[in-house]
Amino acid sequence: MPVTVSARLRALTDDVGSQAAIAELLHVHRSRVSRWLSGGQPDPRNRARIAGLDFVLSRLLDVYERDGAMEWLRGFNAHLDNRRPIDLLREGRALEVAAAIEQAAAGSYS
Repeated sequence: MPVTVSARLRALTDDVGSQAAIAELLHVHRSRVSRWLSGGQPDPRNRARIAGLDFVLSRLLDVYERDGAMEWLRGFNAHLDNRRPIDLLREGRALEVAAAIEQAAAGSYS
């Protein structure tokens, strides 16, 4: 059975600590997150962003504690051509961010 958007967002909110943090990560206003949590449906682009964030955070939280994961998302990353993972997530490039997580977990710095 597919996971609903609201269930996925509730889990993400638990993972990162607040709806405001989810809104920041998705680059949307907090009211949108509240609307989606109340059963509203995001457009296809935001639905893909939510799925990408869920995918990335599940892997990232296997590697780092919550604060470290949030710092990693906001920091510049050599594996991503010195871009911030959060910016790539906002562009729908979750697979590239996931690959950088794998490199970080493996201890690769080049």
